[in-house]
Amino acid sequence: MYTAKVKFETVVDAQKFVGICNDMKFKVELHSGPYVIDAKSIMGIFSLDFSKPIELCAHCDNGGDFADKIAPYLLQE
Repeated sequence: MYTAKVKFETVVDAQKFVGICNDMKFKVELHSGPYVIDAKSIMGIFSLDFSKPIELCAHCDNGGDFADKIAPYLLQE
């Protein structure tokens, strides 16, 4: 399982992120407080508060290629 924190600056960022997630064959979730959202759902992502970092959980062995593709949205800690 690959976990990271992501942040979206604009609606376009969120749309591009959903497109990347939809290309993946594994499940990708976003966790925000008590909510768990399917990262492949544009409507689900729009229900989140973009002003705060969002926890990402991808059901894959490691980030690898996926992490490279979502790098613009990863929060560097």
